[in-house]
Amino acid sequence: MSASISVTLPDGSQRELVDGATGADLAASIGPRLASAALITVVDGHEHDLRDPLPDGATVEIVTADSPRGLHTIRHSTAHVLAQALLDVFPGTQLAIGPPIENGFYYDVELPDAATISDDDLERLEARMREIVAADQPFVRHELAIDEALDFFAASPFKVEIIERVSGARAGADDAAEIGEADSISYYANGDMAVPGTFRDMCTGPHVPSTGRLGHFKLQSVAGAYWRGDVSRPMLQRVYGTAWASKKELKAHLHRLEEAEKRDHRRLAHELDLVSWPEELGPGLAVWHPKGALIRKIMEDYSRDRHQHGGYEFVFSPHIAKSVLWETSGHLDFYADSMYPAMEVDGTNYYPKPMNCPFHVMIYKSNLRSYRELPLRLFELGAVYRYELSGAVHGLLRSRGFTQDDSHIFCTRDDIAGELSSLLAFVLDVLRAFGFEEFQAKLSTRPPEKSVGEDDLWDQATEGLREALDTAGLEYVVDEGGGAFYGPKIDVDVRDAIGRAWQLSTIQLDFNLPERFDLEYVANDGTRRRPVMIHRALFGSVERFFGVLLEHYAGAFPAWLAPEQVRVLPVAEAHHAYADDVASRLMAGGLRVSVAGATEPLGKRVRNGKVEKIPYILVVGDDDVANDTVGVNKRGDAKPERDVAVGDFIQRLAAEVAALA
Repeated sequence: MSASISVTLPDGSQRELVDGATGADLAASIGPRLASAALITVVDGHEHDLRDPLPDGATVEIVTADSPRGLHTIRHSTAHVLAQALLDVFPGTQLAIGPPIENGFYYDVELPDAATISDDDLERLEARMREIVAADQPFVRHELAIDEALDFFAASPFKVEIIERVSGARAGADDAAEIGEADSISYYANGDMAVPGTFRDMCTGPHVPSTGRLGHFKLQSVAGAYWRGDVSRPMLQRVYGTAWASKKELKAHLHRLEEAEKRDHRRLAHELDLVSWPEELGPGLAVWHPKGALIRKIMEDYSRDRHQHGGYEFVFSPHIAKSVLWETSGHLDFYADSMYPAMEVDGTNYYPKPMNCPFHVMIYKSNLRSYRELPLRLFELGAVYRYELSGAVHGLLRSRGFTQDDSHIFCTRDDIAGELSSLLAFVLDVLRAFGFEEFQAKLSTRPPEKSVGEDDLWDQATEGLREALDTAGLEYVVDEGGGAFYGPKIDVDVRDAIGRAWQLSTIQLDFNLPERFDLEYVANDGTRRRPVMIHRALFGSVERFFGVLLEHYAGAFPAWLAPEQVRVLPVAEAHHAYADDVASRLMAGGLRVSVAGATEPLGKRVRNGKVEKIPYILVVGDDDVANDTVGVNKRGDAKPERDVAVGDFIQRLAAEVAALA
């Protein structure tokens, strides 16, 4: 009688299998549909190939493509197919690394003779990948000792470097995660190693059983990437692609990308005459044109009003400070690479500020504070300057000069829970006012390595953040150990109109700066105690928030934010005086209005207004002059509304603006 093993499924049920049974055997024992859908197994929390034998007594999950793990495996395996195609299309190519990433994968390579990959080459590569998929080549795992691996990959310098790092010769923390244990190396071959030309690539796996399980992918672009992100190392070519579990999902993703391209805030900023980035200023520095500046002013005025009524006090701080401030805060120790170089003035070094927080600390420290003054909530729209690599700069979304809507709250330990709860509610309410309704948060806890602050303070602060999230009913994930060294934090993501997530607001507790700057308050028993500091950026930065809004609305801002809310079009010159009168009445109602005279055909003027995404276009002719009415063309409505009384329109639009603002 054959020996048997017993495994436990996630639902708690058990399956009896013959000794040596694999994950594929387990899936087949459950049913043919699962057997064809299975990709990998998770055995006692560790991922394995389907062909790996199962140990007796293990808990086993069978992973399919409809799970995040399954999709990750599909993308990982598709990256290997891309690598194989690159070697076939460009013989002599040196492979570096090819990981799965969000929504896809990439592979970094060095082509022979400094060749480059063009868009036409992407089509050739994709065609070769489809041939590899059609061949249904199996992914077969192999293990090598370090010395064997160095010989096996001797002709691949990037792989050799990784092996040396993993083996301890040049140890790096990221490398063990790339390819496995330090005393052995694993690689995958697509088929029988005895067959000449069989593709092999160093990898920890796991992979789908064979290339035939893949196929819903698209190569997208090529970019440059320095080896290991080091500008002193070779520049490689990075081929990006996307991969999905089904044709439908791939098609939906490509549609989202097309929609995202249409919504690119840099293109819209140019088309709508909002913002520009002159080369003369340098990368990451923008100038705001009148329409863009007006939207920004409305955003900032709204923010100021909400903060004024929310118990905050306005402050201002200079753009530079002496080096001693940044030495005390620790920025010159921990953040110097992201700061602009010092300017020497009168024998003293001054730095442009990368953050506003040390200035707010100085305001707190200007007087001896009493517990009666706390919580002290300071707010500033403060310009900051951070040195970003030119390749990382991305319009308004990642700039070198930007304005943070910075709040810093100084409170007692007993204030933490209540302050965090009201603070998160404030954040979500303001985000909703700008049209965002879907949120997800991340709670980052104490890092396992070096951190400052007492254990009980960390516990109290983390629990306060957790309670605030629960009270708000906000979906969140916990990033264990992902907090800053100075305290735990909440990051809030919003989803835009096409489903993309944007990380905007952040709430961070800080036990470090109060310690570094020796901040105190006088408690009710007369003793001196250390306050807790809460950092809060709601927009994140005005520039980034504006860019996200621009893409969210595709430039069609709601009426309360639109720089021009109404445009009045007289049908002919005879109607100009009435058009001006209508515009004056609208402006008297606090609305932003212009008149486009009859110097061009009416149809062209209407089209221009639609292209400029103006919320309301009013057309006035003979009947309107006689009856004190307007024709209303509302953005997005297919059919105009005729004979609307001017007074009624003013009331309707004023109510709409007031409700959204």
